[in-house]
Amino acid sequence: MEQSRKMSKLEKKAREWLEERGVTINDIAELVYYLQSKYHDELTIESCRFNVEKVLTKREVQNAILTGIQMDILAEKNMLDEPLQDTISKDEGLYGVDEIIALSIVNVYGSIGFTNYGYIDKQKPGILQKLNDKSTGECHTFLDDIVGAIAAAASSRLAHSAVGEEEEDDIE
Repeated sequence: MEQSRKMSKLEKKAREWLEERGVTINDIAELVYYLQSKYHDELTIESCRFNVEKVLTKREVQNAILTGIQMDILAEKNMLDEPLQDTISKDEGLYGVDEIIALSIVNVYGSIGFTNYGYIDKQKPGILQKLNDKSTGECHTFLDDIVGAIAAAASSRLAHSAVGEEEEDDIE
C-alpha cells in the first residue's frame, strides 16, 4: 500500500477485519488476475494488487465489508433472531441480501463489474472456494460475496485504466 497516504479509521478497520477473517489483499489480487489475465498480456499480480488497494479506499466498500463481516460473526455466535439466524447460517440460496451488499461494491467502477462479479461468484476460484467451505464452522455468507465484489470492482478499474479512463498518477 502507498505509504504516503493516510488511511481513515474506517478503512483500517475494514482491512483489519478482512485479515482476521482470513482474507488477504493478495488473495483478492489473485481473483483479479484470474478474471483479467486473458485480456491483458502484461498483467502482473502487483498491478492486480494495486487495483484492489484502490477499491479498498472507497468508503462504500469499507462500509460493505464491515456490515457483512459483522452479520457473519453474529450468525456464527447464534446472536440473530429466527428465521434470520438459520437463513444466514445456512447461506440460503434465495436470501439474496448478501448479494445486494456485494452489488454496492460491484458498480464502483462501472457496470462491467456486474458481469465480472456474476462470473467469479459462479466459478468460486481461490479464496472464494475456501470461504464457501461450510465444514469449517465459520459463516461467510456475506464475506464471500464481498470479496468477489471487490475483485470484480478491481477488475473493472483495471479495464478502465487500460483504455485511459483513470488518472495517470492513479494507475500502476
